[in-house]
This record gives sequence, C-alpha cells and structure tokens, in this order.
Amino acid sequence: MPTTLLNHELLADLRFEHIRYETRPVKDKTGRVAEGLHQVWITLDNEKQLNSYTTSAVKELILAFRRASADRRAVAVVFTAMGTRAFCTGGNTAEYATYYAQRPTEYLQYMRLFNDMVTGILLCDKPVICRVNGMRIGGGQEIGMACDFTVAGDHARFGQAGPVHGSAPDGGATDFLHLFVGVGKAAESLVLCEPWSAHKALRLGLVNEIVAVHKTSAGQFIANPLAVTDRYTDTMGQLVHGEWKTGAAAEEAKQLAKKCTIELSLLDEACDRLVTKLLHTFPDCTRKTLESLRKKKLEHWFQNAESSRSWLSLNMNTEAAAGFVAFHFGDREEREIDFALLRRRLAEGVRFDPALVNEVLPPSARKAREKEEAGGSR
Repeated sequence: MPTTLLNHELLADLRFEHIRYETRPVKDKTGRVAEGLHQVWITLDNEKQLNSYTTSAVKELILAFRRASADRRAVAVVFTAMGTRAFCTGGNTAEYATYYAQRPTEYLQYMRLFNDMVTGILLCDKPVICRVNGMRIGGGQEIGMACDFTVAGDHARFGQAGPVHGSAPDGGATDFLHLFVGVGKAAESLVLCEPWSAHKALRLGLVNEIVAVHKTSAGQFIANPLAVTDRYTDTMGQLVHGEWKTGAAAEEAKQLAKKCTIELSLLDEACDRLVTKLLHTFPDCTRKTLESLRKKKLEHWFQNAESSRSWLSLNMNTEAAAGFVAFHFGDREEREIDFALLRRRLAEGVRFDPALVNEVLPPSARKAREKEEAGGSR
C-alpha cells in the first residue's frame, strides 16, 4: 500500500490572486519529458506597474516559495514576471507614495513581510533561477540577487534607485551586490543608481547567461542595439563591453531597436536548459551545495535585515516621503526632487517636514499630488 504523504505547506489550499504559480514540464538530456517531475514558475503579475510588488503580492510570494520548497516533485524554481518590459522595479511606488509615506509604523510591518520574502528565497530547498524579462531595478534587483542563478534577456537593465529616489538599498543590495561584482562596482551602482546593461552585468559576474531578444522583421535575433557589445574600443583599447552607446550611435541604435520585436523564446529555452542540467544532479548534494554557498549572503542578510528594516521605516518620515512622492506623481521626465535646494535647506537647519517636502518636489509632482488629495477630500 502506498504511503500517504503529509502536506507541509503553511496554506495548502491557497489560491494566488496577485502572482501566478504554475508547474511546467522538465526535459531530460534527450529532450524527453521527465515523468512525475516538474519545474515551478513563480511569476509577478503586475505588468502595468512594471511588476512592482504590492503588499498583497509580497505575502503571496512568501507562501509561493514555501509551497515550491515543500514540493517533492519540483526540480527547480523559476522566478520571473509577466511581459517583456520588466522583471521587477521594486516596491509599488503607488502604495509607497499614497499610503506608507509618513506612516513609519505601517512601513515597519511591510518591511517585516519584505524581509520574510527575501529570506524565503534564500532558504528555498530548490535551486532558484531568476528569469529576467526586462528591467531588474531597486527591490527587483534585491530579490533577483537572492536567487541562485540569473538568466536574462539582453534588453534587461540592472540597478538600484535608492539614493536618487529617497531610500537606501538596504533590502539586500548592500548585503549581496559586492559578493557578485566587488566593493568598487557595488558602490558605483548602489549610490549613483546608473543602470547596467545585461552585457555589462554578465561581464561583471552578476548574471550567468544572457540571450538575444530583439528580433528583426527578417526573423533574425540580434544583440541589444543599445549596448556596446565590442569588448574593446578601437582607439584607446579600453574595456567598454556592455556600456550604453552614446551620441549618434545611440540614436541609430534606438531606431534599429524600434524596428524589432521583443521575443523571449530564447530566454525560455535557456531556462529549460539550466533546469535540465539541474535535473541531472543529486538533489540532496545540490541542496547542500547551495545552502553552503548561500551562507555568504545569509551572513550579511541576517546581520543587517532588522536594523535596516527599522531605519527604512523611519526614513518614510523624511527623504522617502519626498523621493517616492516625486517619483510616483512626477511626469516621466520630472521624477526627482530639487536636490540642491534640499541640501541648502538642510544646511540652513530647516525641519524636514511636509512643507519642506512640498518645496523640493518637482512642479508636476506637486500639482498631481494636490489634485489627488483634493479629489479624495470631496
């Protein structure tokens, strides 16, 4: 008589509403489907807002990774998102700007959930692959770095947004990024918030594989036209592989990119190949190997996560209250505060209060927020 196995999920009957959870076939080295086994796909489902995670989505992600971890038939987890524009741009700025700004105790509870989400990825009993289908920015970069492998379309952008938009990248980026790229490059990304191309991320060791996604009208895949894919310049002999094109070359590249469609079939094939390779390893040896490797991330994460949570919550009363509001309400080209004015006012000893926040906001953000607040008061 077969043994009835116990269910170790926290909520076995949960139906996901804010993310997608599905299983897909796993193929062996011959291309045949491995019967009785599968891969789990956990997919962010907020394409209109660049797959930023809401509070509700974070709660479901915690439970999704617990479900995948307890799935005896799962070979690996693929963590990805809907569409072709973004894997994830971090926390939902609409929630941040309209609810959490200047509510630090509420944000403290949110950050408990966020920390549990990151920890859940790091403690998953299955190998976790981040399938990057577009931008991986801010908190999206942080949850991506918590994964074991990264496979990306070469249109992806990798980076942080914290110091430019009112926060510190203390949701994992300050803990993990230097382990991938070294302290110098980590500081460059974390502070300046200038996004890296997928080609540069590959060169620096942040990702495992990139694939072409730009498809011409002739049906051919080409490398991302916007990134410099030659390893050296012709004149100075400097290493520029993966930097963004500039000037006339950038304009020409934009026109070429507009003529292409974005197709992710090669990205799916790359993920399937990696899952097949994982299938042909001993499961316990693989789990233990990843546990040992993850200790480097967990050492920094557990050392800093709680104090970072407290600081980020208090920051919702000051710089985050300005930065997130500016980003959410500002026009596309006007999403940053007046940094020079802020620094002058602080040097003069002005209090960091709502009046100062309003003063340093870009005009478009100020007007849009006032309009929304007026509408809500009726």
